[in-house]
Amino acid sequence: GSPKTNRLYHIETMGCQMNVSDSEIVHSVLQKAGLQPTSDIKKANVILVNTCSIRDNAERKVWERLGFYNSLKRKRSYYHQAVSHGRTPDLRRCEHGIPDDPHETPTDTTIGVLGCMAERLKAKLLESEKGVDLVVGPDAYRDLPNLLTVTEGGQQAVNVQLSVDETYADIAPVRTEGDAMSAFVSITRGCNNMCSYCIVPYTRGRERSREAATIVDEVKRLRDEGCKEVTLLGQNVNSYNYLIGEKRYAETRSAKTNGSMNIS
Repeated sequence: GSPKTNRLYHIETMGCQMNVSDSEIVHSVLQKAGLQPTSDIKKANVILVNTCSIRDNAERKVWERLGFYNSLKRKRSYYHQAVSHGRTPDLRRCEHGIPDDPHETPTDTTIGVLGCMAERLKAKLLESEKGVDLVVGPDAYRDLPNLLTVTEGGQQAVNVQLSVDETYADIAPVRTEGDAMSAFVSITRGCNNMCSYCIVPYTRGRERSREAATIVDEVKRLRDEGCKEVTLLGQNVNSYNYLIGEKRYAETRSAKTNGSMNIS
């Protein structure tokens, strides 16, 4: 199904540059589905936070934000209940929770958790008292329109399935932050190193490399848009191992030389 197209969404991004890149993918997916971005969280029907789990402090910040989002949801509910019963809402009870023009207060609110914390805690986020409606892992952003349709029916929705081949190579990121003269381009996702102190392989899955031709196309598009500097992005860019012209990965570093590509 498709979500309602007259809804506004707001994304807050925490953590690493990879999360910023992922949020650009989410922007693209949602806008293609007919939703529109807003920088004013008070006007957003859909409030999303792209999360980090690398340290406990990072997760504490997310829990604090979820508490704030839930307060928005409660204040909006109070406002609309008062109006529907013919009462004048006490705007002091709605302070910091509704737009400057109360008539623009969203009639529905969906709170979603994306990214690594969503992958780590999964349904536990829905069981919290933070009003979370939606939990989506880093490899499930294509499914966001379907999941939002589920939440519109009053149900909670979860997709935290990790993928062995998802790279979002065919999705053009919608860049909303930073200097237009520079950009990050994702070339790998996940990690195989399995360091004892790191959660990344468990929250972002196994390592996979994006097809080289799609990287070149994105860099050329950025060049045509006036970008002067591109930084290649991934959990471990030195492990990039896609073989040119083949739908498989190189098994060794030496095998990659036969499929090298010059993108200068």
